[in-house]
Amino acid sequence: MITSIVLIKTSVDRVPEVAEQIAALEGVSEVYSVTGPHDLIALVRVREHEQLAEVIPARLSKIPGVEATETHIAFRTYSQHDLEAAFAIGLDS
Repeated sequence: MITSIVLIKTSVDRVPEVAEQIAALEGVSEVYSVTGPHDLIALVRVREHEQLAEVIPARLSKIPGVEATETHIAFRTYSQHDLEAAFAIGLDS
């Protein structure tokens, strides 16, 4: 699974509507409204790199109100859930 973090700038008056439209796209797992220089952060999860092009520039970027995107592709995922599972390997409950 390929995970991409997409930083999104939107029209200020359309943040909720844009977030809902992005969240409805296939391949988008989560959308966060955030503070700072970007308005939204979307997590895109796909099986192949080619699918990123279908989701981000072909659909997400074309949603009315999306002004700019910056995409980061994750090399590896670390999460509390993963760490707990790793430490539990071989231990009896």
